Amino acid sequence: MLQELRVSHLGVIEDVRIILGPGLTALTGETGAGKTLLVDAIQLLLGGPAESMLVRPGAREAVVEGRFTTPPEDPREGSGGAAPDSGEVILSRIVPATGRSRAYAGGRMVAAADLADRGRALVDLHGQHAQQSLLGPAAQRSALDSAGGIANEELTRARRRLREIVSTQEALGGDARTRARELDLLRYQLQEIEAAGLEDPDEDEALQVEEERLADASGLRGAASLAWQGLSGEDGVVDRLGAVVSALAGRKPLAELEARLLVLESELADAAAEARSVAEVAEDDPARLAAVGGRRRTLTDLRRKYGETLAAVMDFRDEVRGRVEELVSHDSRAASLELQRETAAKDVKEAETRLWSARRAAAPGFAGAVEARLRELAMPKARFEVEIGQDVGSEVVTWKLGANPGEPVLPLTKVASGGELARTMLATRLVIGSTPAIARPDGDPETLIFDEVDAGIGGEAAVAVGRALAALSEHHQVLVVTHLPQVAAFADRQLVVRKESTGERTVAHVIEVDGPDRVVELSRMLSGSPGSETAQRHAEELLARASGRSG
Repeated sequence: MLQELRVSHLGVIEDVRIILGPGLTALTGETGAGKTLLVDAIQLLLGGPAESMLVRPGAREAVVEGRFTTPPEDPREGSGGAAPDSGEVILSRIVPATGRSRAYAGGRMVAAADLADRGRALVDLHGQHAQQSLLGPAAQRSALDSAGGIANEELTRARRRLREIVSTQEALGGDARTRARELDLLRYQLQEIEAAGLEDPDEDEALQVEEERLADASGLRGAASLAWQGLSGEDGVVDRLGAVVSALAGRKPLAELEARLLVLESELADAAAEARSVAEVAEDDPARLAAVGGRRRTLTDLRRKYGETLAAVMDFRDEVRGRVEELVSHDSRAASLELQRETAAKDVKEAETRLWSARRAAAPGFAGAVEARLRELAMPKARFEVEIGQDVGSEVVTWKLGANPGEPVLPLTKVASGGELARTMLATRLVIGSTPAIARPDGDPETLIFDEVDAGIGGEAAVAVGRALAALSEHHQVLVVTHLPQVAAFADRQLVVRKESTGERTVAHVIEVDGPDRVVELSRMLSGSPGSETAQRHAEELLARASGRSG
């Protein structure tokens, strides 16, 4: 909802700030006072064309700012740079006297097209302005579905399922020759890896230690024998240390030294035993050495081809096994997916047909309800049609209008009269809003602005328009630019645009009128004489009648 609007240096507007609220707001004032300029300002916020001629003479630039709020559950919440939980959107547009306009959303510069995208989700203009969401085919289709209580979830699910199956088919692989070549390569790789019988990712490190031992067997024997003789041979280190320990035995001051030497004697004896064991077992084994070398070369070759480590090679082996299984079972999987695709395509077609039939069934009733509303809105001879695409399953929905007798029934986009188009939009929204299943169709903006909706009507027809706008404001924030007191009387609040001249300067102001001031403004609209007692009594009657919001 549009909460606040500020306009500076736009035409006769020098600086205007308007605080708005829910319900119906009427914008009134003398012809030429600047009412349409406020609608132009909102149009600028919605990405509309910016012309330098709009800038107030003598000003460097015109500035328009709008603060919008969205419901907490609205997916559009947080747009325009606002915090995700704030539900607030700030849009700005600057039109310089020379040069290109600038657009901002949430304080960040954006393109005018981006501003238009954001604006379409917030405001809908009806009348002489181009932006009207219900003129789009998708919006007309959604509105018909809402009015007819038609659900399209079945079709959405069916299409999603079909897309998933097609995506899986595309990922399954190329043609048969490509699959055969890939399968041959993978089988060769798998056979090479499996032939190595890999089980331990640390095997190469253990083989390296063994290879080094086998390659130096004679040297190991000599070194180990020398160590053994030096430690435990006749007059070796162990015997000498034993003599020293014996000399220290029984002497308390040397007890600590004796204990340390005893530990050392035990360790040296263990070392001598280990050296003797190595000297006895270290034998030349050329066959084993050759086998270990060959095994290491095999492992090195596998790492060069399939991974940096044996663990990576083993992982690659497992992946290849899985891919081989996929390719081997490809034909059966492809056949199964093709069967699933055919079934899903059939489900889509059936869902499309059911939805098409439901729309064709709902179209006459919706069109008749809109025509009934148009008769209330001073278009007694109007013909409204909803055309559904002729092809079974078509989702094309087109609204058509023949506003007057003898005129052809044309798509709404070709309707020339802004007032007739605005009333048609009002009628369709009233029909949609009266549907129990939904208050607003998908993507329908919360704020609606009607300009020229009362063009060419008066009397009871104007009362009907006012009553219709009031009904619409139960589900939307509605702003109406009007010259008719019968329409303005139905508003929850009334804003008056007035021009004042000071010397050579003309400035427009916007004030909210209520109580006696509102009666005076309605009197001016009724008779052109705001001080007329008769006009004021009539104005009071209008307000009293409108307060009941019924006939």
